[in-house]
Amino acid sequence: MVTDGPPRTHRGGLLVVPALSVLMIALLAAGWLLAGHLVDGAPPLLVAAGRTAASFAVITVVALLHPRLRSEARTAAARGGSVALLAFLGFFAYYSGTLLGTGFIGASRVGLIVSLLPCLTFVIGALAFREPSTRRKVLGTVLAVVAAFGYALADASAGEASGTGGGALVSGGLLALGGTFTYAVYGYVYRRRMADLSPVASLPAITGAGTVMLGLTVVLFVPLGGVSPADWGGIAALGVLLTAPVFLISHELILRKGPLFTSALALVVPFLVRLGEWALGRETAPGPLVLLLLLLCAGGVWLTIGGAPAPGRATTGAAEDEESAGETAGARTRQETS
Repeated sequence: MVTDGPPRTHRGGLLVVPALSVLMIALLAAGWLLAGHLVDGAPPLLVAAGRTAASFAVITVVALLHPRLRSEARTAAARGGSVALLAFLGFFAYYSGTLLGTGFIGASRVGLIVSLLPCLTFVIGALAFREPSTRRKVLGTVLAVVAAFGYALADASAGEASGTGGGALVSGGLLALGGTFTYAVYGYVYRRRMADLSPVASLPAITGAGTVMLGLTVVLFVPLGGVSPADWGGIAALGVLLTAPVFLISHELILRKGPLFTSALALVVPFLVRLGEWALGRETAPGPLVLLLLLLCAGGVWLTIGGAPAPGRATTGAAEDEESAGETAGARTRQETS
């Protein structure tokens, strides 16, 4: 998502931004780890639909609690074509690609691919939307992409040891990259069609439409007989306790500190996810080369998102997933990043 204008000044004390930052990073990393666990036992599309539905419920309640947000939410819902397009790009395609990719290659590799969101956003903006480019951004994008591919190759032996072969690495990587690409496009579409509304007010309509798209896909194509009660509970927790709060926190940080700061926080997430998978026994311990390539990728992304925006142009941020970034609306990364 894209936010125009400078950060706003908010009250609340000096510790508010650090506390929100730490909380967002922890929620993003936990979200990726939980999603990686869930797709081992539940269909990835069901996880995508469930987390989106749960997020929709939480964000809608938040919007309904404020009269101004209720009015803006009705305005957003009236923009049917824009809502459908944003729901497809930012929720159906993004969550389908990243969660299907997680089923193939694991959360840590998908998390690293999602961290390339600022780089993809820069490339799309320069090629399709005539956004200004600099040598620093080009260098950062090239460094991040090369390091990410190097990470996948260097970590391939660990993947083979855990049952991830070369074909699965390619398939999962392409799915995750495709989902991240659609989320980068989502940011530009959001700026053009919803930037006049508060993000929290526009998200109920967008997440609601995304829930319908993913839900219909699940009903038509996904068998649900083998899903355990624990998986259903995990999917609900992923949406209510992890994904929805990331959306809300990331937008608050964008307002307080701007999209660049919020995007930079997501660079910590792939490290935490990789170490978390090792601690949980899903992956082998990361070696020095793997950690070096993670650092190089993070450095490349930092170069891409760093620097002052060109005068008179809107700033494009990357966040969450959530997850996580990825995985939101505007910072999801501006990070949901998932």
